[in-house]
Amino acid sequence: MTTPTRILNGRQAKTIVVDPIACEGHGLCAELLPEMIRLDDWGYPIIDPSPVPPHLEVHLKRAIAACPTLALMVRNLPD
Repeated sequence: MTTPTRILNGRQAKTIVVDPIACEGHGLCAELLPEMIRLDDWGYPIIDPSPVPPHLEVHLKRAIAACPTLALMVRNLPD
């Protein structure tokens, strides 16, 4: 049995997830995706929990690839 998924503009909705153990607060993610990620006072990311708009998915992929500790991930949202 498959899990239903939320659809946003004809695509499966996605959200950003940070592994708080792996993250060292380099801040590259917020530089590459400021529409969805801001930094706290110590430089750690605060993620917008809303679905990533389709026009920002390219920037999300770039931010994930740039994370030096591989702490940034994308998760498909369930329905």
